[in-house]
Amino acid sequence: MTAHLTRIRSRLAIHAHRKVRGLLEGEYAAIHAGRGIDFNDLREYVRGDDVKDIDWKASARSRQLLVKRYVAERKHTVLLCVSTGRSMAAMNDAAVAKRELAVTVAGVMGHLAVQHGDLVALVHGNAESCHSERPGGGDLHLERLLGSAYDAIRPDGPPGDLATLLRHVVRTVRRRTILVVVTDETALADDAIALLRRLTVQHEVLFVTLGDLDPTLPAVADRRLVDIDAGSEVPGWLRRDERLRREYAALVDDEAQKLRRRLDQLGIAQEMVRDHDDAITAVFRLLERHRHARRR
Repeated sequence: MTAHLTRIRSRLAIHAHRKVRGLLEGEYAAIHAGRGIDFNDLREYVRGDDVKDIDWKASARSRQLLVKRYVAERKHTVLLCVSTGRSMAAMNDAAVAKRELAVTVAGVMGHLAVQHGDLVALVHGNAESCHSERPGGGDLHLERLLGSAYDAIRPDGPPGDLATLLRHVVRTVRRRTILVVVTDETALADDAIALLRRLTVQHEVLFVTLGDLDPTLPAVADRRLVDIDAGSEVPGWLRRDERLRREYAALVDDEAQKLRRRLDQLGIAQEMVRDHDDAITAVFRLLERHRHARRR
């Protein structure tokens, strides 16, 4: 077993005494409702069958009521959709590299899928290109996916573009999935919202936002900070301005509320993750919120 999945499993083991692991697995198993969609054969109608299952054309031909029988779905596909723009190579407020945090979130969801015998796939990309990894099962496959996402995030890489990544999913993914979006974008443009709305028709969509670094915090006032996207150093005098600190905090809070409202309107559960320990409980909250949203 290689590095990424080993670290994720060790963190899950640490949380096991709080029963988080068992709860996560239970919620994951309940994320899909209803019967399978794979048609098997026809049989004669009996009292108690759902009239929606009646095959009217076949019934007319045979002159007796026939209902469709379905094969229950044995496997789901969890599609990890990870934004890999260069901003994901930065640190956040908790002094955690966002790319490591992205791998932790994706790894927890992937681990749950593997434990259930389900399939895991990966889509990752930035403003210039997107890449897909086919669905597969098992720990080695998951480790390879996590490594691909991790290696794709570089401080000298192209900028992130969530809309481009979502457009790639719309264009290339035909099978219904549990779509887990992992990004550090907190302000979604109208085209990204439109794409998410379209994706919710086909997929179960969950959204994870990774916390960013607040350059106005006193804790980082004496550190040299470089804006990865702009490629320039953040001036020290800006990081000691109390008024700027208040205004920046208000801006971040406003963006977070707008994001939550827009995703709520789409029926998409969302969580903010800031560190590795929070990632585990955040995934549980995400699945729990999604389960309740689907019942409304």
